[in-house]
Amino acid sequence: MEASWIDSAEAPGTDFPLANLPLGVMRTGRGAACVSAIGDRIVDLALLERAGLVDAGGGGPVFDGPALNDFIALGPPAWERLRAQLTGLLAAAGRPALRDDPDLRRRALPPLAGATMLMPVRVAGYTDFNGARQHAFNAGSILRGPDRALPANWLHMPIAYNGRVSTVCVSGTPIRRPLGQFLPQGGERPVFGPSRRLDFELELGTILGVPSRMGEPLSVAEADAMIFGHVLLNDWSARDIQAWETVPLGPFLGKAFGTSISPWVVTRAALEPFRIRGPEPELPLLPYLHATAPLHHDIALEAALVTAGAADEAVIVRTNTRHLYYAPAQMLAQHAIGGCRMDVCDLIGSGTVSGPDPSSWACLLEITRGGREALQVAGLRRTYLEDGDTVVIRGAATRDGRRIGFGECRGTILPAPPHPAGGAGG
Repeated sequence: MEASWIDSAEAPGTDFPLANLPLGVMRTGRGAACVSAIGDRIVDLALLERAGLVDAGGGGPVFDGPALNDFIALGPPAWERLRAQLTGLLAAAGRPALRDDPDLRRRALPPLAGATMLMPVRVAGYTDFNGARQHAFNAGSILRGPDRALPANWLHMPIAYNGRVSTVCVSGTPIRRPLGQFLPQGGERPVFGPSRRLDFELELGTILGVPSRMGEPLSVAEADAMIFGHVLLNDWSARDIQAWETVPLGPFLGKAFGTSISPWVVTRAALEPFRIRGPEPELPLLPYLHATAPLHHDIALEAALVTAGAADEAVIVRTNTRHLYYAPAQMLAQHAIGGCRMDVCDLIGSGTVSGPDPSSWACLLEITRGGREALQVAGLRRTYLEDGDTVVIRGAATRDGRRIGFGECRGTILPAPPHPAGGAGG
């Protein structure tokens, strides 16, 4: 593994060693700029671009702006070019142009602590899949009983719903408890008000980097080559609203009020050493979904809960993306097989990444068995999220001394707003 001259990049447990170089967007005095991260430092790509030390090869500047889209749209050659340039500038044995210029170092490598991170991309479209068998079985058992837990189609193809781009937000954005109608337990008629069964879902998000054409399907291999990178994703869920509205068309308002993503996009290149083969299909998949190469990744994920007013967090989920039955490339191939056009910076959610052990069940619906068994956190009982609760998601791939981290994805629940029926929605 190549070393960096930045000491913090060599510290044990850092999320951002030289081998990572994730990409994001930071607020600046000028507005916003595209950046990378190494150790405990931001790498200001816009400044380095103006200094002539990085050039994505697009014929003009692409980093001095509020999103990574223009850079990502340049395609894989530009992605590889930037990674090589940054590695050359930041490696101990690399070019001295940044290392030996104290003024440029000070301006181009500000502290990561205290930086205000923004949405890394303008999300073009958002689709959330249901890619982990254990989550599909657990949720189906709670809602329909274990004999009818998995829909008839589940073992044959990745299933999904199209979500709202407008409420995809960056980590740290507060999430308001949604209003809606739902059927109270034991009730015969719906009521209207703030959701009483607010949940999180621990997921992996995939950012597309190459578009496809309308009417043209994709093979799994083609889909895999289109992936730019990955983010942590929390698909917040109002279980009571969702349960009442889902039949017959699937999730709508129960999912549309907020989806949080981490500010750092960890690139496909950084995760290559962590590729693995996924679970063996229980039933033969149709040929267009066959995987001939390793498509999954070995990424450990965790979710922590900070209850309202508490100073400390409690880790309540530890899981791994190896538990996904379908890989992101298979999800993308399924999405496009009927001719749906895929765009640069489309966002694909993996679905809740639950594993076989209860400690790896990755949402409160599963952890509390549909609200029937309360979770004890900091001396408090929780079946679903209360106002003021904060959920923190983290992830990292580790192997043979290598660690590629994602940082964190954080969100705090705010009370529901006043609603049309009158009064506050607390």
